[in-house]
Amino acid sequence: MDVVRIFRWIAVAEGISYLAFGATMPLKYGLGVLWPNQVVGMAHGALFVAYCLLLVAVWIREAWAFRRVASYALASIIPYGTIWLERREFRAPKA
Repeated sequence: MDVVRIFRWIAVAEGISYLAFGATMPLKYGLGVLWPNQVVGMAHGALFVAYCLLLVAVWIREAWAFRRVASYALASIIPYGTIWLERREFRAPKA
């Protein structure tokens, strides 16, 4: 399987896990229910690390410009950022 395709899947999964992690915060701090936050947090952490490693791999393999890689790195710290950027970069029709 192509490393860019894997990167795209991980980008979407990382974005969803970020949103899910944010959704479990009220459970942790408002209701004192810890386990959803721990499970989703661990999954989000693993997906974030995979996202970063794959971003470097795609950068090297596809010779992406630094500006493009930097925008993907920035998107990883913004909720929904990786999903938005993946859709904009890979699914938008090119003019």
